[in-house]
Amino acid sequence: MTTPSALERPYGVPLGRRLAARAILVPAVVLSLLPPRRIRAVLGLLRRGGAPATGAQALRARDAVCAVSLRCAGPKGCLPRSLGAALLCRLGGTWPTWCTGVRVVPPFTAHAWIEAEGRPVGEDAPDGYFARLMAVGPVRR
Repeated sequence: MTTPSALERPYGVPLGRRLAARAILVPAVVLSLLPPRRIRAVLGLLRRGGAPATGAQALRARDAVCAVSLRCAGPKGCLPRSLGAALLCRLGGTWPTWCTGVRVVPPFTAHAWIEAEGRPVGEDAPDGYFARLMAVGPVRR
């Protein structure tokens, strides 16, 4: 039995931000095809020089990525969505914490997300819902 669902795409994202998000999608999708250790290495290089992203900055980046891509807005688009949002934040001079892990409640599935100010951004899940397995955060100065 299937459950009907509708994708919620953010509205009101400015044109410039949508264009930047669209441009960042190609590198994000290419990165999502790499093995996890390579993703971590690339993100480790890209995060250098970026200030920690605020929750609002990270949410705006995530919303922009979801606004321009149905794939990223969908339930199985978490990896390119999180990579795109992190890359978009980096274009703005900031860096969120990019995370991958698993849900700790059934069904146990892999998930990728971004965090800012110690909290998941745009995830409608309670604290402790995800267990982090890998994280690439801002460089502490």
